[in-house]
Amino acid sequence: MMDWTNSPCRVLHRCLTKRALLYTEMVTAEAVLNGNRAQLLGFDPIEHPLALQLGGCDPAKLADATRIAADFGYDEVNLNVGCPSDRVQSGRFGACLMREPGLVAECVAAMRAVVSIPITVKCRIGVDDQDSEQSLRSLIDTCALTGVNVFAVHARKAWLEGLSPKENRDVPPLNYDLVYRVKCERQDLTILVNGGIETLDQAQAHLRHVDGVMLGRAAYQNPALLAAVDARFFADAPVDLESAVNAYADYVGRQLDRGARLHLLIKPMLGLYNGRAGARLFRRHLSERAVRADADIAVLRQALDHVRERPAA
Repeated sequence: MMDWTNSPCRVLHRCLTKRALLYTEMVTAEAVLNGNRAQLLGFDPIEHPLALQLGGCDPAKLADATRIAADFGYDEVNLNVGCPSDRVQSGRFGACLMREPGLVAECVAAMRAVVSIPITVKCRIGVDDQDSEQSLRSLIDTCALTGVNVFAVHARKAWLEGLSPKENRDVPPLNYDLVYRVKCERQDLTILVNGGIETLDQAQAHLRHVDGVMLGRAAYQNPALLAAVDARFFADAPVDLESAVNAYADYVGRQLDRGARLHLLIKPMLGLYNGRAGARLFRRHLSERAVRADADIAVLRQALDHVRERPAA
């Protein structure tokens, strides 16, 4: 979810669900060590519980970045061993590390040694011509020896040669059954499944076999589904969509007062009303007006008028 699940996106998602664990977009350990940390790692306190996704392959650098993340207040650090993008491969991290489970284990061991917050792993079931049955078990078993006990598994291979990152999200076939079997074999571990999950009904079905479900594009493209998460999976009170949107609009107003630009703040909202009357007018209003230099909170509130139900005459 690089370039997608930034802080405004996560604040919107937190307004919709109080209980789901949110993940940042992936940040490299090198960037954390040498870049603008406030910009890369800063978040709003409302986002808790929040996990930072790190990318890298140098145990010492990952340990230093993890220590910094803990100091920033993150609740978890997740080592991403699943991203297939070209720039990730050129840096020898992401999905290409599926070929080096020993190195991944060294990395997570170094990360665990410097903090008390959980260190977790997100991975694929394999890459290229690997035997998925063997590669997934090898990575999980090797990392588990270091004390890592939570694994989020994207249930497809990553093809590092010949497929684009976008194609890697759709073309390789999903193999949920393999993830289920690994969970049966490793009852001592917490296994989450990811990949191709579009509805909460599908998530519910997966939870008969694994411990958790990770949503990616579905949560971004149709964020309103998150409003049903707390009641359905945590037995909490239902989240009222309009109240959640009002809370996010208040956040937008505060950010605008601090100099933020409206078009960046409303980007995660564009799919919020998909399938609802007025959704097209809502998106058009924002797309046309939020990019203006003088765009203010009134633009968002006017757009919301297109999708809010009006009392019957």
